[in-house]
Amino acid sequence: MENTRTGEADGIVWYYDVISPYAYLVLSRIEALAVGRNVRMRPVVLGAVLSHWGQLGPAEIPPKRLHTYRQCQFLAGQADVAFRFPPRHPFRSLDALRLLTALDSRPDAVRAVFDFVWSEGRDVSDRDERDALCRTLGIDDYEALIARTDAKARLRNGTEDAIAAGVFGVPTLAVGGELFWGLDAMPMALAYLDDPGLLGRGEMARISALPTGVERRAG
Repeated sequence: MENTRTGEADGIVWYYDVISPYAYLVLSRIEALAVGRNVRMRPVVLGAVLSHWGQLGPAEIPPKRLHTYRQCQFLAGQADVAFRFPPRHPFRSLDALRLLTALDSRPDAVRAVFDFVWSEGRDVSDRDERDALCRTLGIDDYEALIARTDAKARLRNGTEDAIAAGVFGVPTLAVGGELFWGLDAMPMALAYLDDPGLLGRGEMARISALPTGVERRAG
């Protein structure tokens, strides 16, 4: 079983939560990137990440929620990707994340779970649906698998490690110590992979040390 707490600083890590439609929409690009490079997929609990940084998720701000849903549906149509929102959102993704943790976040399992949720539009927070997903993955006893693999603790540790690495949202692609958040950051991440000096020169270097002009008080 791979140790998720060591050895990630020098590689490429993709952090995701299946609750994110943007993670689903970028998954094919991550899979393509993994053809020629070692990309490790790491499930994290988005709610815990947001709580740590004092943020709300897009679906927790009513106008932003509608915008997000419409944008994702539009982007899927533009990319000709099969896409259907599950019957409710946000939903409880914890069981699915534990399942993927137990399966060491195997790429085929990651794809199967994302397709189940976002291509078929099914609700993994429903126990019957979760069990149906398990059957597609050849798993007879979800609870036994989670207990045997210590998936709860491993997911918690993996989320804490992601936060320690600076992850503040999903999907995030970590390349060495640099983080590229969101579907729209993929072009920049790919450019950085081709040119590791990209962020260290010119205006990129200047804005990395830009001082704060004003701070808004929380609350």
